Amino acid sequence: MGNEAYVTLPDGERIAKLGQGTWEMGERRAVRAAEIAALREGIELGMNLIDTAEMYGDGATETLLGEALAGLRDQVFLVSKVYPHNASRRGVVASCEASLKRLKTDRLDLYLLHWPGGIALEETIEGFEALHQAGKIRHWGVSNFDLDDMDALVAAGGSACATNQVLYNVARRGPEFDLLPWMCERAMPAMAYSPIDHGRLPKRSVLDEIAAARGVSTTSIALAWVLAQPGVCAIPKAGSVEHVRENRRAFDIELTDAERAAIDAYFKPPRSKRPLEML
Repeated sequence: MGNEAYVTLPDGERIAKLGQGTWEMGERRAVRAAEIAALREGIELGMNLIDTAEMYGDGATETLLGEALAGLRDQVFLVSKVYPHNASRRGVVASCEASLKRLKTDRLDLYLLHWPGGIALEETIEGFEALHQAGKIRHWGVSNFDLDDMDALVAAGGSACATNQVLYNVARRGPEFDLLPWMCERAMPAMAYSPIDHGRLPKRSVLDEIAAARGVSTTSIALAWVLAQPGVCAIPKAGSVEHVRENRRAFDIELTDAERAAIDAYFKPPRSKRPLEML
């Protein structure tokens, strides 16, 4: 494979550059078996970075994932997220323990604060560090933090933050202006959620032209673009085995300089600060 297979956390641990998201999974019994099969197929294909959250389906997604990971837990780098209103010193611990129970595991590889909230960051960090000391999480980080939020995190004693999970894709490039460079300077990878914009990419764009010329899907080109960005991993969701396989094939697409230039001309890089977007 021409693309880098991993990104590296600040402590030197490598995690898969292409993983799997689980937002909106586990909420419909009719597709439960297909979702479990998709997750297990992704692990088989090396997409063993899997992200979830206590918010997703009010815990139903973690329960589904716990079922999908039966016999496979040790092959996976498992990520979950805590609600901001649960992110007090004690609340973080309670939420993590509830997530572990639903996920049927004794530890998380990475635990994230889902977005900035009203509880002091010092409290949240204390909770994360307590969980780390207890062996219940291996790393901690944040999600949906803009540059000002990251500065506040560091000021609160959060230098051990391993990653920041943000909305980032070819149509939403705002983080490139200041947030991604800040993280790169600190050897902190970004985790891109909704890397194909949750199905909201333009109906007709340069992506379609490149896809048609290559005989692949437009979404494959969009995902390949994200995966080509240094220091960025991606966690697309797929609810079927075929969709997982399509995502995996995108990893093998190496965009040419001409294709990248055409994408930049259509989806222009930011020239000024843009507020961080969320879904």
